[in-house]
Amino acid sequence: MSPGRLNALTDGVVAIVLTIMVLELKFPAEASVRAVLAVLPLLAAYLLAFVNVAIYWNNHHHMMQSARRVTGAVLWANHALLFWLTLFPLMIRWIDEAGITPLPVASFGVVLIGASASYLVLERTLIRAEGEESRVKSAVGGGFKEWISFALYAGAVPAAFISPLISVAIYVAVSVIWLVPDRRFERQIIGKAGE
Repeated sequence: MSPGRLNALTDGVVAIVLTIMVLELKFPAEASVRAVLAVLPLLAAYLLAFVNVAIYWNNHHHMMQSARRVTGAVLWANHALLFWLTLFPLMIRWIDEAGITPLPVASFGVVLIGASASYLVLERTLIRAEGEESRVKSAVGGGFKEWISFALYAGAVPAAFISPLISVAIYVAVSVIWLVPDRRFERQIIGKAGE
């Protein structure tokens, strides 16, 4: 399979995830400020989930443009990432029903940890598939941002049982770190175009 086909599969799954997420949104029960305030936690959860899915898609897209070879291990690593991304709609529904309470917020973090770990595995399997000359390896190096994100998510999960808002703040902080598309891959893409 070519990296382009893997990208196309991921595009399709991400499109479905985003569609399901938006379908989880509810209109306020009545036309009042109080009713709007009641749905704000759901809208905030949706926004955070949407941003995270978009970040993964952007970085996956850039990484796959740098990749040259896809193996069976790469396919499974990509499926693992997609599995975790498909859980975001479930997390939104749970936060809607239970509110910003410890268990749903911690579970949101578990999904973020799973997606983060899967993305790391995907990077490593692409590097292994391409060997020492891997553009992915050249771009990510040691994966500092990835490991910092993983560590912050791991700390945020138990923090949810102290205060869910601490965890939410950590989730938002990691998202802010990743909002700009990964320049490491953009440099590789520009270099690839110049060949």
